[in-house]
Formats: sequence, structure tokens, C-alpha cells
Amino acid sequence: MSHPLFDISGRTALVTGSSRGIGLALAQGLLEAGCTVVLNGRDGERLTKAAAGLPGEVRTAAFDVTDGPSVAAGIADVEDRVGPLDILVNNAGMQLRAPLLEFTDSDWHRIIDTNLTSAFLVGRETARRMTERGHGKIINICSLQSEVVRPGIAPYAATKGALKMLTKGMCADWGPSGVQVNGLGPGYIETELTQPLVQDEEFSAWVRKRTPAGRWGTTDDLVGGVLFLASPAADFVSGQILYVDGGMTSVL
Repeated sequence: MSHPLFDISGRTALVTGSSRGIGLALAQGLLEAGCTVVLNGRDGERLTKAAAGLPGEVRTAAFDVTDGPSVAAGIADVEDRVGPLDILVNNAGMQLRAPLLEFTDSDWHRIIDTNLTSAFLVGRETARRMTERGHGKIINICSLQSEVVRPGIAPYAATKGALKMLTKGMCADWGPSGVQVNGLGPGYIETELTQPLVQDEEFSAWVRKRTPAGRWGTTDDLVGGVLFLASPAADFVSGQILYVDGGMTSVL
């Protein structure tokens, strides 16, 4: 029998950007823990397909997390159709690689909107309701790059560093109303999006050598951290970033 501190069965969770990759894996983990899960993305068809591949009853909500009015309507619709949200996982994100001198204005705004503004918009709209009810868990998916950076990904690191501080700010503002806000910081995780890096033998060897665990992470490696941060076990944990990176942030 599992410890009651980790019991989140019966809770309702929304995971943004969850039609594939890390978001889908986290949604599946929450579902297996007994939550009612709502998948979010922009592409309704892709969401329906993703939901069909998961066990149990999965809801979907197609809305643009970078657009304020869409987010307000989307969250209202989810609470209306599915019920009050207990857990929000702000996972929507993207990567654009280019030397900083060649990074375009439009790409800068796109990555800021997708990785940072979305967490603010969805977080604010969800917290409006959570704070009124006096409880809730918000988990922002940060990154190893919330702390450290490699050449070619400065804008991405800027968004993830800012997301770390937004997490702490949300904790400061919403903590008194019973809402805990934390971040999960994945290291190098093997997904369909990182497949080109995984297949790059030189880069892969660097990752394995640089990581104390000696391997790439899997999406399954991230599930436990989210389940912990979403559970009563983390009721006095807020404003923290839990790095799930095989130890990479800790070593030179």
C-alpha cells in the first residue's frame, strides 16, 4: 500500500503542451496516479490522437497558451466541463537553436511567448480560481538551462532562467492563499524532439560523460518528481526547482 501523503487520486490536472514528449509522459503519470487529466495543445486532432493512446478517461482542451483571451476562455471551459483544477503543469515549450548574433527578433519573441509568457498566462488564470478555493499545485517545467547554458541556446536559457524566477514569484504571491508553486528541471531527456542530439554520437558521448548517472534521461524519469510536487507530501514545499538531471547541475 502506498503512503497516503502521495495519494492524488481524484484530483483534476491540466498539462499544457501534452500531445507528445515530456508533457504526454507527465499526463500519463498523473492519469496512472488516479487523476482526471486534461491534455492541452493547439492542434485538436493531435490531442485527440494522444488521448486515445492513454489508458482511462482523458479530456482535451485545444487553446493557444500564448494568447491571453484564448487562455481565459480555455481555463473557464475546462473548469466548466471537467471541474475545478487541483493541479496545473505548465509544460508547453520549444527550442530554437542559433548563434546569438544570428538570432532574429521574431524568433526571440516566439520563444519568449511559448516558454515564459504561456506559464504566466495559464498560471495566472488557473491561480485566480485556486486562490479563491484555498488550495492548488502549480508545477512549471523549467530546465537544466535554468542554471547553465551552452553556446547556441542563449534565448532558450533566458526563458528557462526567467521561468525559475517566475516560479519563485508565483510562490510569493499565491502561497498565502494555499497554492504551492514549484519547478521541475529536466536535464538531457531522450524524446522525439531531442532525437537528432541523441543520434549525434559526439554529443551523446558528451552527455553521458558529463552526467554522473552516465546516461540520457527518459521521460519516465520525470514522472516521480511531478507526482511528488503535486501531492500532499509537498504541501510545505514551494518556490523550489527540483532538477532531474542525473546530477549534471552539480558537477564540473
